Formats: sequence, C-alpha cells, structure tokens
Amino acid sequence: MKNILITGANGQLGQAIKKVAAGFPAFNFVYTDYTELDITDTEAIDTIFATQEIHGCINCAAYTAVDKAESDEEMAFKLNFEAALNLADACANYNAQLIHISTDYVFDGKSNRPYTEEDEANPDSIYGSSKLRGEAAAIGTNPATIVIRTSWLYSEFGMNFVKRMRELMQEKESLNVVFDQVGTPTYAVDLAQVILTVLSKVYDVPASYGGVYHYSNEGVISWYDFAVAIKELTNAACTVLPVTSDKYPTAAKRPAYSVFNKQKIKDTFGLQIPYWRNSLQVCLKNL
Repeated sequence: MKNILITGANGQLGQAIKKVAAGFPAFNFVYTDYTELDITDTEAIDTIFATQEIHGCINCAAYTAVDKAESDEEMAFKLNFEAALNLADACANYNAQLIHISTDYVFDGKSNRPYTEEDEANPDSIYGSSKLRGEAAAIGTNPATIVIRTSWLYSEFGMNFVKRMRELMQEKESLNVVFDQVGTPTYAVDLAQVILTVLSKVYDVPASYGGVYHYSNEGVISWYDFAVAIKELTNAACTVLPVTSDKYPTAAKRPAYSVFNKQKIKDTFGLQIPYWRNSLQVCLKNL
C-alpha cells in the first residue's frame, strides 16, 4: 500500500478526495489540515514523511482568499510559494510523488483561445503571482512534481459559487451576475477522481510525468450562464440578470478569460472529461 499525504484535507478538494478514496484501494490516505500539519514548517513536514513513510503527497492546501491576498501578500506567498517548495523538497528527499494544485489566475485572461500549458503565464494579482511562484519552486526543486491547474472550483463542500447562488436564489427575487468573465467550472469530485487516477498511473508505469497540466470540466460559459443553469436545475423563481464586472469592483483583478486547453492531460493519462452541466447536475442532486 502507498501512503499518500493529503494537505488541506478539510477544504473542498480535500473533502472531495475523501469522497472518492474508496475507489483507490492501493492507497492509504493520511489526511491533514493546518491543525495536524503546518506546511510552512520544514521540520514538521520531515517528521510526518519519516514517521508515516509517505510515498506521495497531494497538496490541496493554499491561501485562496483572492481579494485579501492583495493586502496580505506575505502570508499568500508563505502558503502558496514557500509551502509548495517545502513539500517538493520533502518529496524529493523521500522519493515521493508530489501533485500540486494550482489555478487559472496564473494567466491575465487576455487570451482569445484556450490556454495551453506552454502559454506564458502573466498573473494580474498577488494570489496568481504567489501560485505561479509556487509552481516554479515545486518543479524547480523536484522536476517529477505534477502541477494541475484548475478553475472555478465548486462542490457540495464548504462555500463556493454554486452553494452561494443556490442560497441567494431562495432568498432574493433577482440577482445580478457578471457575464464578461468567461471560463469553465470544475466539479471538485471530478478533479479528485482525476488526481487519484493520475497518481495511480504514475506508480503503474515507470515513466516521468512531471510538469504542468490543465484540468477543468468541458465547455465554456460565463458566470451569468453558470448562475442561469443553477436557477434552471433547482427550479428557482429568482430572476438572474447579466451585468458587467465594473458593477462589482474587487481588490484583485479577475481574469476575463479562463478557458483551458486540456488535451495534454487527456492524452497523457487517457482521460474522458465530463461536460460542466452534467457535473453540476450531479452536485446539485447531492446537495
């Protein structure tokens, strides 16, 4: 059995991994959150790798308060850059596979075609900059590191766009939602399944898969389209109105275009990716 360390286990993705874990009996999961493991503490990381005989690590932990990061730069870089470096170093020392989760915010959103892994990153926020630096540090320290960038993550767990819209639609007669930010939602349970499938392939085949990969569900929509779909699938009476982003100014700039080209991860690992609306139906049914 491979012992797999999960950081950020109480977050959306960590809980999604718990949901699908039974389908991967070759793995014994060691679930940790900040109360069990401080990933900014190299001694604490070394101790858990040594005592638990860690064979792999999925780093779901991150500083994700996008707007707060603009005024909390030191902590954002500590969690998104330094911690990623620490985990990559430990994985290199203990010959363990690291899968590190990153974000569409590493791009500025000015493209007019889906971003490939080879496109130049150009973050437009502290959050995006800290995540990009974490990617580079992890791969630079341990070239076997697999970085999976994702976008618009949602699930049954924690608070996210789907759950918030569902609540607001029960409380309000109308909602304004931006239509000039375009991307693809990612159901965290789908992503969890993909991460564990990727990890299985890494151990099954003696080859190096290190590098950056893009993953989201299939399709392209705006946040407005996403909200309308939630309204339709929940039979909400609330009216959803499209507005431009300038109606909702934020401390951190959002990418206007966050669509990924996912051919690399599909070809490399033989994946079929669900369409966003089908996955949304599954999530809402579970809720």
